[in-house]
Order: sequence, then C-alpha cells, then structure tokens
Amino acid sequence: MSAGDVKHDYHLVNPSPWPLVGSIAACVMAVGGVIAMKGLFGLPKGDLTVLLAGFAGVLLTMAGWWRDVTVEANQGDHTPVVGIGLRYGMIMFIASEVMFFVAWFWIFFEMALFHGVRTHSGVEEVRNAWATWPPRGVETVPAWNLPLLNTLILLLSGTTVTWAHHALQAGDRRGAKIGLMLTVILGAIFTAVQVYEYDHILKHNYFFGGEGAENSGLYGSAFFMATGFHGFHVLIGTIFLLVCLARLMGTGFTPKQHFGFEAAAWYWHFVDVVWLFLFAFIYVVFGASGGH
Repeated sequence: MSAGDVKHDYHLVNPSPWPLVGSIAACVMAVGGVIAMKGLFGLPKGDLTVLLAGFAGVLLTMAGWWRDVTVEANQGDHTPVVGIGLRYGMIMFIASEVMFFVAWFWIFFEMALFHGVRTHSGVEEVRNAWATWPPRGVETVPAWNLPLLNTLILLLSGTTVTWAHHALQAGDRRGAKIGLMLTVILGAIFTAVQVYEYDHILKHNYFFGGEGAENSGLYGSAFFMATGFHGFHVLIGTIFLLVCLARLMGTGFTPKQHFGFEAAAWYWHFVDVVWLFLFAFIYVVFGASGGH
C-alpha cells in the first residue's frame, strides 16, 4: 500500500458545485414563486419566467448530483460503511416525510373529533358550520368507488415492486424489469384516477355547493392538501422508479449493489402506507357520514 492509498472505509467526495448551484436555484425558485403570486422587482403578477428558471436549476442539480453519486457507486466508493450512511440518510428523509403527513392528519382529526367544541361559540355562523361533521352542505367522496380502486392499485404496486427487488437480488434482471415496469404503470394509473376524482369533485361541487360553499373551507382545504400532497408523492415515486427502470435497462444495478433501487422501493412502500391511512380515516372513518 503506497502513502497515497486510502486507509479508511469512508469516501471523501471531490469538490462539487451542486450544493451551491442547488441553493441558488432554490432561492431563485422561491423568489419566482413570489413574483408569480404577487409580482416583485417590477415583474407583474403571473410572470413565471423566474419560477421556471429556478425550477430548471433545481432539476439540473438533482440530475447532476445523482449522476455523480451513481458514478461514485460504480467506481467502488460506496463501501459498506458509506452504504450504511446512505441508508440512514434515506431513513431520516422518509421519517421527515412521515411527520409532514402527520400535520395534515392532525388538522383533519382535530376538526373531525372536536368540531363539537366550536358549537359553544357565541357566533351563530360558527355554531351552524360545526354542528355536524363533515360540515353541513358538504357532499363527501364515496370511499368504496374510486378511492377503493386506488387503494387496490397501490397495494398491487407494492407487491410488484417487492417482486422486482427480490428478482434483482436473485440475479433475475428480466423479472426485475417486468416487476418494475408494472409498478411504474400502476403508479401512472393511480395518478390518472386521482386526477379524474379531483375533476369530478370540482365539477359537481362536492365541497362547495349550496351550504357547503359557506361551511366547507377547512374540510376542503384539509382534504385537498392531504390527498393532493400524497398524489404528488406518488408522482415523484413513479419518476424515481422510472429512473431506476432506465438504469436497469442498461447496465446499472447488480444483485449486491443496488441501493438506488432499494431506496426507491422504500419510498414506494412509504407512499403505500400513507395512502392506507388516508383511505381508512379521511375517506372511510371521518369522511363517510354527516352533513348532506
């Protein structure tokens, strides 16, 4: 072993532009969001130029940074110790995402379980709005139609991604490709069904028709934020898996080295579990009765 050889299990990365580029791009995107909503620096409200420029910078950072990590893995820099660090990082990321959804569940549970407390208000409009749950005038989404279909789709996708993972571990690249392809297709179908459901809700004024127009502000906001952000996570997870599929179609991943795919599978299972809670509580337990 020469004096210049590495004598430890850790990988010290080369100087990278991506943290700086990503920070600048995120700042530009945030300012662009303000311009799009309010107008700023002489740019009118609704101008998307700065927002899109920042978003493009974020996408460039993601592609470049993940490419570099993939190159490091292929060069053998991801030793067992480094692999443990990557796994801890993904676990912490998913834990932060769990807490993100806890916030939306919290407000929905608080409104559903303790809405009666607000009936003690001295304001008649408040008493009337919170006399029932869901609020009077709100037509809820039937849990056993499209939501049940999407539940079955996600549960099936959980089995296909697990099949793909085990096939890859066993060296069956063909089986891994088929399982991963099916998972991506099921994720796309889920998104299409949710878009159709949202369109149906808005066209038929489920939450905002009649008395619901006055009483449903919090209900509609909590529903769309919880289910909408989950739908966004499904979209991100589908893209994540699609990138893994593209790598698998090439020479990427081996039975021993495939953490990128493993992380995508963890993320997909997280999305599955969150949906089960959404379906059980927002659609079934706290969304199937009340206020018509």
